[in-house]
Amino acid sequence: MQFQKLSFRNVEGKLLSARLDLPADQKPKAFAIFAHCFTCTKNFNAVVNINRALAVHGIAVLRFDFTGLGESEGDFAETNFSTNVSDLVAAAEFLRENYQAPTLLVGHSLGGGAVLLAAGKIPSVLAVSTIAAPANPVNLVNLMNEDSRKRMEKEGEALINISGKDFRIRKQFLQDLQQNRIDDAVNSLRKPLLIFHSPVDGIVSIDNAARIFMAARHPKSFISLDTADHLLSNRGDSLYVGSVLASWAQRYLKLPEQSGMPSDDGKSQVVARIGRKGFQTEIVANGHSLIADEPIPVGGANTGPNPYDLLVSALGACTGMTLRMYADRKKIPLEAAVVRLTHRKIHAQDCAECAENTRTIDSIEREIELQGDLDGEARKRLLEIADRCPVHRTLQSKIQIETRLKE
Repeated sequence: MQFQKLSFRNVEGKLLSARLDLPADQKPKAFAIFAHCFTCTKNFNAVVNINRALAVHGIAVLRFDFTGLGESEGDFAETNFSTNVSDLVAAAEFLRENYQAPTLLVGHSLGGGAVLLAAGKIPSVLAVSTIAAPANPVNLVNLMNEDSRKRMEKEGEALINISGKDFRIRKQFLQDLQQNRIDDAVNSLRKPLLIFHSPVDGIVSIDNAARIFMAARHPKSFISLDTADHLLSNRGDSLYVGSVLASWAQRYLKLPEQSGMPSDDGKSQVVARIGRKGFQTEIVANGHSLIADEPIPVGGANTGPNPYDLLVSALGACTGMTLRMYADRKKIPLEAAVVRLTHRKIHAQDCAECAENTRTIDSIEREIELQGDLDGEARKRLLEIADRCPVHRTLQSKIQIETRLKE
């Protein structure tokens, strides 16, 4: 995932800090906005993980700090739920003017409540998803201790502690929450809605998800996050949310289909990008998204096949395609072909055809299962044809690779 540092102004002229997460090839099929939780910022790990999954599927995501939080201008104590909604609308307008109008809104915790209200104010939105969202945000007052409640009544402001962090809020914040009815917004949403919530959420109870779900109209879906906490502290939980959300969104965002064809000059266009940590690599091959990684024992996260797996997979796929093409042309009744491959390094002395100065070589073993009413002659001929697949020939030929640095 690549990102661009951006900023835009809200309706009050405050400069809000943002990041635009992009697919590896920087050619997004759609744009989305992520609204972070009440105590979070745009750089919260769960947000980044979820956005990465969306970017892999070609969806660019704008994440930004609400007014008074993170790197954005303004005083958080002077904000309220309505200003969060207003910031979301400003973010959507920024995307529309500079990139493309957003079609997906995603919100975590109070940000989830904000996207439910903002969706009706952004005409381009086609789908909405919430994560641990409250059905009644005014319940945040329950997080205040008795001293804070008394100070709020006496002084008009107090500290509220969420997940170990203190935030100063004023009475107008709670008054504003009371005036915004999420139930009504959900009932009039009339857009596909996906709700994520954990049954053991200790900050926003699972009852909130049930209330939102009942108020929503179809199409609506609910995904239980099992043992996840409110902030999705476990990396696996946020990765799971991201992968499910990305698959769900593709159904409703009307994403353009990829032709999968090489460019006009006949070149195959592949982009592979690895980030600052780990080995997970995002790949876009002629518009098709893939993930490569390494196994956990060698420092990877095992989120995808390793590079050699992909290389050997190319041979397996090409072998099957070549067999199908030949069988169809020669009218051979091939029902199916199963290609099984293994890759390993072997010592040169185990290979009679290896050069003397070669210590180890790559060995690929290929087993082909041919299914159908085939006689011996047909099976023999198909086995010969398997060795003629283009990838097979490429692997056995001298390959020229030219490398240069991008200016």
